[in-house]
Amino acid sequence: MTELLSAEEISQRTNQLSDWKLEGNKLQCVKVFKNFVEAVSFVNQLVDPAEASQHHPDIEISYNKVIINLTTHDAGGLTEQDFSMAKEISAIE
Repeated sequence: MTELLSAEEISQRTNQLSDWKLEGNKLQCVKVFKNFVEAVSFVNQLVDPAEASQHHPDIEISYNKVIINLTTHDAGGLTEQDFSMAKEISAIE
């Protein structure tokens, strides 16, 4: 099982991610797009990195807004996997 990060490690790593915030035991990013098609197109780009790492985000789509939540469900909180996936997601335009 992947090891949970300490509160200090989580704080340090969150501060390095400009478009993510801590929401309870999850990392959250909200992306706003021009329309629904652009929002869904962005979500489709998340499939390959999520599958490759076997670490899948929780995703909500509301017309032109995408809310992405990351947490390691098996570990019960945030792990290095979440921050690695957040960096990959942030690199997607």
